[in-house]
Amino acid sequence: MSDHDFLFALDLSDERHFDTMLGELADTVLKYVGYQPAAVEELRGAITQALSSGNVNGQGRCDVRFRAQAGELVITVAYPGRDEWRTTRPLP
Repeated sequence: MSDHDFLFALDLSDERHFDTMLGELADTVLKYVGYQPAAVEELRGAITQALSSGNVNGQGRCDVRFRAQAGELVITVAYPGRDEWRTTRPLP
């Protein structure tokens, strides 16, 4: 899968309202690019932690991005006025 590039971005108005959808989406994207179940769980947990850490002031609006490019997957979570959370993993 590493020879295909893509960007999947979400601009969420209330991250908590879309928690289930976001979890299912993360599972789907991570499995699509070929990660094994243990890696999917690890990354999904990291995303969940980033969302809960970023939402400390009750700010529900956030931007979540999955970008596959040049053999790696970059996942970012950004809340307005806060530092962006980012993780990068090689594509399987």
